[in-house]
Amino acid sequence: MRKIIFAINITADGYCSHTDMIGDDELHEYFTDLLRNGTLILYGRITYQLMVPFWPEVARDQSESKATNEFARVFDSLDKILFSTTLEQVEETNTRLVRGNIMEEVLALREQPGKEIFVGSLSIASQLSERGLIDEYRFVVHPVVAGKGPRLFDTVKPQESLRLDFLGSKTLQSGAIALHYKKHV
Repeated sequence: MRKIIFAINITADGYCSHTDMIGDDELHEYFTDLLRNGTLILYGRITYQLMVPFWPEVARDQSESKATNEFARVFDSLDKILFSTTLEQVEETNTRLVRGNIMEEVLALREQPGKEIFVGSLSIASQLSERGLIDEYRFVVHPVVAGKGPRLFDTVKPQESLRLDFLGSKTLQSGAIALHYKKHV
C-alpha cells in the first residue's frame, strides 16, 4: 500500500501562506528530495493554481537558481490530481481533474502500485487527516510570525485530536526546522 504524505511550509504562528516563507536553495533541495520519493501530488484548486503554471514554466525555462530549477523539474515530472468542482478543464498534460468523492479516489489510489502520494493542499490534507488517511506529516516551520493566512483545519475541523509519533528533524540554515512525524498507531 502506498503511503500518503502531507508536506507543507508553515510559519511559527501556524499560518501556511506561501508569501511569508524563506524560499532559499536549501528549502528547495529539501522538498526536491522528498518529491523524488513520489509519483503523485493531490491538490485542491487554490493551491494548484498557486503552483501551476509557475513551477512548470520554471522547469521549462530553467530561469532560477540550480536548486530551484531542480525542484521545478522534479515537481513538473510528477502526476497531479486536482480536486475541483469549479474548474472545467486543466491545461497540464500530467494533471487529472477529479470532481468525484475525494475519499473514494484516494483509497483507490493508495491501492495502486507506485511510489508515495503527496498532499499539497490544506483543504485536501484536512479532509484526509480527519479520516486518518495521512501516514506521514512533514512540517517545515519557518522563523516568521505572519499573523495572517490559511491554516490547516480551517475548512474541516477534526472530531478529535490526532496523535503523531516524532521521526526526526532537520534545522535549515535559514532557521527553519523541518519536522517529520508519522500517524500514531
